[in-house]
Amino acid sequence: MDPEAPLNARLQDILHAIVRTYIETGEPVGSHTIAQRRDQRLSAASIRNVMGALADAGYLSQPHTSAGRVPTEKAFRDYVMSLNAGRLPSADVARLRVELMEAPTAAAQVERCCHILTEVTRNVGITASLPPAVRELDQIELVPLGGRRILVILVTRDRAVHNRVVILDEFVSSEELANIRNYVNRNFGGWRLEDVRRELLQRIAEERAIYDAVLRRLTVLFQKGLLEVDVAPQVHMEGASNLVGLDLHLTRERMRDLLRALEEKERLVELLDRVLDSPTGELEVRVGLEAAHPAMKELAIIGISFQMPSGIWAKIAVLGPIRMRYERVMGAVLQTRRALESLQF
Repeated sequence: MDPEAPLNARLQDILHAIVRTYIETGEPVGSHTIAQRRDQRLSAASIRNVMGALADAGYLSQPHTSAGRVPTEKAFRDYVMSLNAGRLPSADVARLRVELMEAPTAAAQVERCCHILTEVTRNVGITASLPPAVRELDQIELVPLGGRRILVILVTRDRAVHNRVVILDEFVSSEELANIRNYVNRNFGGWRLEDVRRELLQRIAEERAIYDAVLRRLTVLFQKGLLEVDVAPQVHMEGASNLVGLDLHLTRERMRDLLRALEEKERLVELLDRVLDSPTGELEVRVGLEAAHPAMKELAIIGISFQMPSGIWAKIAVLGPIRMRYERVMGAVLQTRRALESLQF
């Protein structure tokens, strides 16, 4: 059998029966088991011949000569392509919408999805929210903290709140801070942040800034990053402990390496970028993640990347064993996306 040739309907039907059985049991699958499960009966001997051909084509492996067969990554990829997303129970859908509506910002909604996906699928939830390329100023607040420390609270139109503490080189009174706040909010509310920064630079550079007390003080705060916001993605991960009880054929040291890797936000961003690279925002399923990390060989990830109404780019995914319930996880990810897209800010 040509390993590159597509499977005919009969071979594919038997292969998918083997994969489903392996997902349910976690044990090597024998020909007698498949012969009993199929509606279109074939003898165990016929099934055994088909399994041999599938093994030659790289779809099955045999741990021991006397054991049954185990689906390979190639088999799981073929199986996944035949699936449709399942439907979440109505109770889970209702809970999803309620919990997301309680989140105060779009970024907080994406974070909440991580927890929900972990609970619904019993796997590892991973989410990331990337700030929109264009952000508009809603308002700023300046709070004196004592000495020369100032708490800068910047709120953008997507309801994101950005806090930072700055230490000034000179004392600025509460009255002066209120004047700066009012000046910025009155003149630049609704402006794009990059346009605000450009306009302020121009005004500060003008000679009249020397004679304008507010602009003089504003210069001090501007140089401390008054209108700067964090553009790094907010990454969240929950449920790593769900991997501990799985038979991933990992040594204790390898399992520690895997859990340590999942704690690194940079590694998670890299994993999501590597997997969720479809420009069309389609659901993606990747089986066997050894290229991302050696200990992820027996793991699979299901996720999607899309832009929310607020402008934030969201990446939501579920990481789990290669034996995961794909239809259920696919349905959970798609339903979560629909819930996020239906909520406006």
